[in-house]
Amino acid sequence: MRVMGVSTNLTVPDMAEATAFWSGLFGLTTEMDLGWVARLTDPTTGAHVQLVTRDATAPVDSALTVKVDDVDEAWREVQAAGVEVVHPLVTEEWGVRRFFVRAPGGTVVNIAQHHV
Repeated sequence: MRVMGVSTNLTVPDMAEATAFWSGLFGLTTEMDLGWVARLTDPTTGAHVQLVTRDATAPVDSALTVKVDDVDEAWREVQAAGVEVVHPLVTEEWGVRRFFVRAPGGTVVNIAQHHV
């Protein structure tokens, strides 16, 4: 498994207010918006932030998303290592295959791959 990118997931109570802040102050544009999660990106550099009101299908919100090239391999590695899983491996209807783990210190990490 190879890490392809890491995104911070900021929990926000009001998506519209948060989107206005990040786009207004930093000029980020909305790359993806599912209502409960949105990614705002600088079109030139690719720098981005993800905003989350509440995860639509998981029992907890994640603090960050680690995008990998092979989520099934990541799942096998997590199970072999005995890492705590807080949301099982699933393929979401919006095209992402993912699962959540708890890192030392309690941080919930979403490990994901875009599913074709």
